[in-house]
Amino acid sequence: MAVIYRDADANLGLLTDKQITVLGYGNLGRPMALNLRDSAFPVLIGNPQDTYAVHAYRDGFEVVSIADATARSNLILVMVPDELAPQIYLVEIAPYLKPGDTLVFASGYNITFGFIEPPPFVDIVLIAPQTVGAAVRDGYVAGSGFPSFVAVAQDASGQAWPRVLAIAKALGALHRGAIEMTFQQETELDLFCQQALMPAIHSVLQTAIDVLNREGFPPEAIFTSLYLSGELGYIISKWAEKGILPSMEMHSLTHQYGTLSRIERFKEVKLTRQMETILDSIRHGNFAQEWAAEFADGYPRLEALRRRLSSMPFWQYERDVLDELHADDGEAL
Repeated sequence: MAVIYRDADANLGLLTDKQITVLGYGNLGRPMALNLRDSAFPVLIGNPQDTYAVHAYRDGFEVVSIADATARSNLILVMVPDELAPQIYLVEIAPYLKPGDTLVFASGYNITFGFIEPPPFVDIVLIAPQTVGAAVRDGYVAGSGFPSFVAVAQDASGQAWPRVLAIAKALGALHRGAIEMTFQQETELDLFCQQALMPAIHSVLQTAIDVLNREGFPPEAIFTSLYLSGELGYIISKWAEKGILPSMEMHSLTHQYGTLSRIERFKEVKLTRQMETILDSIRHGNFAQEWAAEFADGYPRLEALRRRLSSMPFWQYERDVLDELHADDGEAL
């Protein structure tokens, strides 16, 4: 079983003499900075002078360049996008690192695949929220926290674990327990969910819509029944709260029998092999190299995939149904 850390395992006193900086004031950087400040720790923001910097100024933070923030800090949260991080690290972070500094990542990606190679005199740690940035803030404000993974890739100071747990506690990441992982495990699991689970869910939904549409069901009824009603999202939220099997008790016996008696029909050997192949490709760095080339070329395939997907009737049907369902509530979607 994995080690799970909670608030009692951390000592916030380890942060009292540290200058904390958050590099990047975007979707995840902002919630983390606000959480740290609300835990009574001064936070410096490192960010280019763009709209994110303006937002940080308005939130009451001091904003300086990434290089200046790194030079002035001991605990450095690197919250810039994975694809941008290697170049930013090389130019604006690495030259200003000092012995005893701690680099905190929210994703193991760049360390796992060697796009960032820190010097041996700094601690390299991970606090990876298992939720979106907005929920990191909402969970802190509500006092419920958020699920997360924690890891140490390099312990130069001998204090990397106490430090990462202290930062995690200040962020609210230990309220619900933080699971100990390695950088590689976090990276592989994250990419696997993105490349195996999510495509499978999308494919199942599109197939169901195609079948029902061919059989003459009204588009409004199809989309509402499958997911626009919010029932599917509610069910999944209860999985997270209670577990899948206990949540089955919310449903009618017809629902329970229909679901449980048909599960085996969807256990395909081809699907299992496809997921194994995807995980193998992730582990060998094939995707990392593919994504690095895609980023370097300006995302041509990503844009082509978006265009192809947006041209499918599926999305227009969805748009029409949403417009019709919200026609009278004045909601802009």
